[in-house]
Amino acid sequence: MPPTPEAVDVSYITPRHLAGGGDPAWITVPLHRACGWSHGNDPLMPRVILSSPDQRALLRLAPDPDGQWWTLHHAPERDRPAWYASFGARTPVEIIAGFTDALTAPATTASTDPYEPLRQTGWSPTAQQNGFAAPDNTAFVKRLGSKEDPGAWFVTATLGPDRPVWQARFCEHTPPRLVAAFTTALADPRPVPRTSLRSLPTCNPSIVTRKSLEVPAVYVASALDERVHSLAARRADPPASPSALRRPPPEHGRSR
Repeated sequence: MPPTPEAVDVSYITPRHLAGGGDPAWITVPLHRACGWSHGNDPLMPRVILSSPDQRALLRLAPDPDGQWWTLHHAPERDRPAWYASFGARTPVEIIAGFTDALTAPATTASTDPYEPLRQTGWSPTAQQNGFAAPDNTAFVKRLGSKEDPGAWFVTATLGPDRPVWQARFCEHTPPRLVAAFTTALADPRPVPRTSLRSLPTCNPSIVTRKSLEVPAVYVASALDERVHSLAARRADPPASPSALRRPPPEHGRSR
């Protein structure tokens, strides 16, 4: 039975790292409206470029069939060399958001082990050193190098040997708290919502679980505004477009 005009079919997907990329606006709109990142406007180019208010960070979203779609470069700081992070096209935006939300959050000096969120959610050490695998072996986190000379981080979602779905990469100078924010979002057992399954890497019920629900269309439409409002509340200044914000909907039924 099709949904009523006031409702939308939403599929809730687990594990979240196999839910497909989702809507890029989940990242770009809050960065601009809630965090003050500026953007260029070239309608002839199929890309988005956002720069942080201090001009130290540059996020590029560009369709690239042979490489990473999302790339963030950060300028050197007094206590850290320049660093970068990148994410493949099918990296779920909810997981990338863990990284960008931590990047734009008030500064913290907390030292965090990126592996700790994985240990707490049942991930296991891999046969090779410096690696952890998801319980179903469809995702892996590994750091190159050694304890004395640590290198870059690689996070890979896969459907089997030679069947990678996406990869995230963090250079050796990426702040550990940001990598930990990414692994926390990666290991989160909660499903993520999708209103379209076109980017789902597989519908195999032995690999992914889908639960479909009819959700009021107003909740789907206002989910992004609610996210912007929540992130803007972390700052002393109001978001860039306060008139565009709505009163957040009830907690249940939010989707994208």
